[in-house]
Amino acid sequence: MGEKRNSGRILAVDWGEKRIGIAISDETQTLARPLFVVKSSSRKENAERVAEIAQSNDPHEIIVGVTYDSDGNPTPTGRRAHRFAKVLATMVSCNVETVDEGRSTRIAKRNKILSGSTRKKRKGHLDAEAAAVILQQHLEERRFDG
Repeated sequence: MGEKRNSGRILAVDWGEKRIGIAISDETQTLARPLFVVKSSSRKENAERVAEIAQSNDPHEIIVGVTYDSDGNPTPTGRRAHRFAKVLATMVSCNVETVDEGRSTRIAKRNKILSGSTRKKRKGHLDAEAAAVILQQHLEERRFDG
């Protein structure tokens, strides 16, 4: 994929069986913003599409959200997200890391409600917003962990 500059941006992926949400940080790694949603297909095609998105946004790192059960083990969906992250890592020259996605979709929905979005505007998919939640949590954890 060519040489990567260390731009400071982090790309986040909210992997799902039907849709993949994508978000990106600013250069200072302070704020996350949703980019868009990609329709999910095969693992390889999904990884290729995210690799293309990464190439055009030049992140120095990509994080992939993984769901865990109450015992701290990846759920079946989480295991699929891990496998996706491994394939993606072979296609990009930046670091690919998995992170706990927690309840990112619920948080994204709550954020929409708190921002005053009407019920009609909240009806769509929240995958890109969930990716932004995952990324914002990651950025804040890094900031506080030093």
